[in-house]
Amino acid sequence: MNKISEVQIIPIKAQNGLIAIASILFDENVYLGSIGVHSKINGNGYRLTYPTKNIGGKNLNIYHPINSETSRAIEEAIFAKVKEVIEKSNDRHHSFDIRKQGIQDC
Repeated sequence: MNKISEVQIIPIKAQNGLIAIASILFDENVYLGSIGVHSKINGNGYRLTYPTKNIGGKNLNIYHPINSETSRAIEEAIFAKVKEVIEKSNDRHHSFDIRKQGIQDC
């Protein structure tokens, strides 16, 4: 199996469970983008969706993993990066201190 050499996450405003768009790079040779990252309905974890194209009223897969080993490797890499991005975002929001910004109460 190819090694996932890069993962990029673009957070989006949550919409029907979709929270981010991911892309991955295999061995710095194959780019796969437009992977949807969704919150699970029970709020415990994430799930991925791969791009499709509607042709003649049917949604056809553009690409997707064909075995569980590849699927699991992609999920683990993307979910780890999503967790990292969310934690960094939470840190930025919690680290804002009005006193450090030179803003005083009126």
